[in-house]
Amino acid sequence: MTRRFLFVLGSARADGNTELLARRAAEQLPPEVEQQWIDLTADPLPDFEDLRHDSDHVRPTEGPVAHVLDATLAATDVVIASPLYWYSVSAHTKRYLDHWSGWLRTPGLDFKATMAGRTLWGVTALAHEEQEVADPLIGTLNNSAAYMGMRFGGVLLGNGSKPGDVLRDTEALARAKTFFAQDAPLARFPYEAA
Repeated sequence: MTRRFLFVLGSARADGNTELLARRAAEQLPPEVEQQWIDLTADPLPDFEDLRHDSDHVRPTEGPVAHVLDATLAATDVVIASPLYWYSVSAHTKRYLDHWSGWLRTPGLDFKATMAGRTLWGVTALAHEEQEVADPLIGTLNNSAAYMGMRFGGVLLGNGSKPGDVLRDTEALARAKTFFAQDAPLARFPYEAA
């Protein structure tokens, strides 16, 4: 399968530091690798309604949920580009991940089996110098990948608060050059790592 990267932009700010860092990393991908970029603020997903025990799930065929679902299913690599908001992913990003719960129960999708073996990546910008504050965001993405049987490529961290700040983070820009070239191991829950 030809590699196809889906970049899911979850920032509440257009052209923010997280997106700038994600685009720098994406520039390093070979030209034959397909890229699709979805801005969750441009065509927002509706709030997720948990109908697990209440009704049959139907595959969406139009609107933003159908568009994002189709893009997710087509991707070999899903890149969550979310700024660090209150020490985790943004609300837009969390809503996207919540929709995965519904897709797991949609007949005919085999969402979990389809995503198994594919790779989840993260890119985030944070205002703290201490990168440990991003551990909850990293844990969210790692555990989501582990549950789905996906690989996890880790999270590219950059520092920035005001627009454009991340472009002065020379260490993050250097990591961006090789971020997608690394091997992504099968994700494991923390209790499985030994």
